Amino acid sequence: MDIYLDLFMNYIAIERGLAKNTLEAYGRDLRRYLEFLAKQDIAALEQVTSPVVVRFLVALKQAGLSSRSQSRALAAVRVFHRFLLREKHVSQDPTRQVAVPRSMSALPHTLSPVEVERLLASPKGDGTLACRDRAMLEVLYATGLRVSELVSLKISDLQLDVGYLTAFGKRSKQRIVPLGEMAVRSLGHYLDAARPQLDRQRNSPYVFLNRSGEGLTRQGFWKMIKRRATEAGVVRKISPHVLRHSFATHLLDNGADLRSVQAMLGHADISTTQIYTHVTRERLRKLHAEHHPRG
Repeated sequence: MDIYLDLFMNYIAIERGLAKNTLEAYGRDLRRYLEFLAKQDIAALEQVTSPVVVRFLVALKQAGLSSRSQSRALAAVRVFHRFLLREKHVSQDPTRQVAVPRSMSALPHTLSPVEVERLLASPKGDGTLACRDRAMLEVLYATGLRVSELVSLKISDLQLDVGYLTAFGKRSKQRIVPLGEMAVRSLGHYLDAARPQLDRQRNSPYVFLNRSGEGLTRQGFWKMIKRRATEAGVVRKISPHVLRHSFATHLLDNGADLRSVQAMLGHADISTTQIYTHVTRERLRKLHAEHHPRG
């Protein structure tokens, strides 16, 4: 079965051109799936039936995986079996009758506007790293970029004179995203005053650099945002994706239409964006319960 996994991974890497992080996620989920099949004494993929796939999902739940992680694993297994069927390695797709686990109980974590303001204000002073961190946080909240898109931004992707940047998302899809006045101002100050001190004439193409003058990594940004959240006194769960969730939720809270938010986030399917409407409805329900006389 490992041979079929290798064939599939080559297919999604070369023919579908999926991003590195997506490939790694597919690989992790499918290796876990094949290990499960081996423990079930299933020696060939042709032997897999729908109840087997359901038992795999039950095992994931018992292992403590969230509904969202279960859904992601099922998506990987489903694409894997469709590939095998299309390439005639098997004669059936056992995932056709398997439903996606309910995941609406796991709504995205978001920050309130007040918490966002405190986080954005946490890098104090005009030090090199403070200027960089302030610019990164402002850009992330202003655009809703994925952290991988943020750290891979290049100088050539910026159009500060018109207030836009070009982001390259999943499958290298390109989109234009507005920056907003505050992000343009912070980014311009960083580029003029702080970035030259980090680059030290190495001519790096990347916008955001670490102390060594190299492009900042996703892990480096994650550590930074955790540190800045602690400094800001934000006790809620924080990660780079929380600012992306907050960006989308706050836009919808203030009247933005779903299609525009979808375009800015770079979602291929609007159903992915619709989860944020559930976040705003849940917030309204809680406000009503807390403040209405008969709530």
